Amino acid sequence: MTPWRRLSPDLSAAMRPQLAATVREVADALTEATPTLAEVENSKVERDVLTAVTVALERFLELVGTDEPALPPRSREVFTGLGAAEARENHGPEALLATFRLAARVMLRKACAALAEVRPVDTAELIDLSDAIHAYVDELTAASTDGFALQLREQAGEGDRRRRQLAELLLRGSAPASVVAAAAAGIGWRALDAVVPVVLPLEQARDARFRYGVDGVVVERVRDAVLLLRAGPRAARSQLTDALHGRGAVVGPALEWSLVPEGVRLAELAAGLVGPDRLTGPDQAPVFADDHLATLALRGEPGALAALSTHRLAPLAAVRATQRERLLETLHSWLMHWGSRADVSADLFVHPQTVSYRLKHLRELLGADLDNPATRFELLLVLASPGLAAGAPQPAP
Repeated sequence: MTPWRRLSPDLSAAMRPQLAATVREVADALTEATPTLAEVENSKVERDVLTAVTVALERFLELVGTDEPALPPRSREVFTGLGAAEARENHGPEALLATFRLAARVMLRKACAALAEVRPVDTAELIDLSDAIHAYVDELTAASTDGFALQLREQAGEGDRRRRQLAELLLRGSAPASVVAAAAAGIGWRALDAVVPVVLPLEQARDARFRYGVDGVVVERVRDAVLLLRAGPRAARSQLTDALHGRGAVVGPALEWSLVPEGVRLAELAAGLVGPDRLTGPDQAPVFADDHLATLALRGEPGALAALSTHRLAPLAAVRATQRERLLETLHSWLMHWGSRADVSADLFVHPQTVSYRLKHLRELLGADLDNPATRFELLLVLASPGLAAGAPQPAP
């Protein structure tokens, strides 16, 4: 037997004249006590709160003295819709549950008052009324919670679809910029500049999705997975070194989004250089393709030379084109002449003080890299390719 079966039929007759006032009192109490409801526009209050309260009270009065289920399909849709709306507004379920608890108290008080106006009410009847109202409100809560959960699942599914779409567009590399920008905005990326590709074992795909959340998208391929990270703090080398330790990861160079396929290819080539033994084991640090670009460039990989140029000449990206050209010319001569300022001066037909000024500027831009033999070799390799050195580098932000 349902809890409302024990209620006296005259409860409905006693409450119906007060139904409109009760709806307003419940709605006012809810909007006053629940900040997420109090802040919405009046039209939304009328549509969501007043409608739900009206449906709930009218249905409760229909249930009095019957064994009918709490909510027929059409009534239940109101409350599943209310829960779904809360999820769409990015509100947690707590406010909704508090709303129903408050509604139960107001309903009980108004029902008791309505009955007391027409006849005496004994303790047993009050207990039955309380049980019926709380059981009914539990049904409302369950319906709303179902709607909340369904909406979250739907949003998660749509989010996954959008993330897969963006990942596929980036891996393709040839999609129109407007299409890629719209896909990026669809997952919350306001801007899409540089992307860092990371090639991972297939079994690491799920962890990568969880670990990087909104900052990355993951594509599962036949033998491996590719994580595409938007450039930012979480894509910094120090961060990736710690996060990907022991995961068999190969990190490609940070390149503009249209070059993602090239970045993935360079990561794959770097993996081939180091061999499988370097990638396996819990103590293995991730492999960074940036450390192998010079080797790949010497093997005839034009994409590696272009990425090396972007990487090494990035500090000069903000310098004016004419000034950058003079600095690169000076740097090339300085490297070729083993740091002899006199030879650089003679080579470029400029005063030694001009050479000193330019080298001072280069030191400010490149810092300690100028003292690193491996870096000097990479710079010389890039500067020996005039087409690459002359163009403005496009560094990762």
